[in-house]
Amino acid sequence: VDAIQDWWRRNQPHYPTAKRLLIEADSGGSNAARSRRYKKRLQDFTDETELEITVCHDPPGTSKWNPIEHRLFSQIAATWAGHVLSTLLILRGFIRRTTTTTGLKVTATYFEQTYLTVLKVTNAEFKTIQLTRNNVCPQWNYTIRPRPKNTE
Repeated sequence: VDAIQDWWRRNQPHYPTAKRLLIEADSGGSNAARSRRYKKRLQDFTDETELEITVCHDPPGTSKWNPIEHRLFSQIAATWAGHVLSTLLILRGFIRRTTTTTGLKVTATYFEQTYLTVLKVTNAEFKTIQLTRNNVCPQWNYTIRPRPKNTE
């Protein structure tokens, strides 16, 4: 969610009237379709921005067929070919230097923080998430809406 927040902060001026975001995500790691923590953090983000966020997860095991990932990673690999990737700074530099023949420029951001893996979302916290599952593949597709503002 930090990456989504970072992208939104940098790109929101290009979408001044946006009311919603569509996120396509794989189903592994911290943004897994079953991750309650991911959904909680998305809820916090949507409360902050008042954006409606729809998430469509790739079914498990299918992210390797992601066409964007294939098009980009081959270009990134060609950029760093033959170089020793000994530090994160060098790696990031090669990623950021990557462009495609169609003019696509790759960005890379590093968040220097430790993410705790023991944080759990309680049943009570999860019930406050304004999550609506889509009719098609509801286990992978859902929308999170901002919670009503407290008017007290």
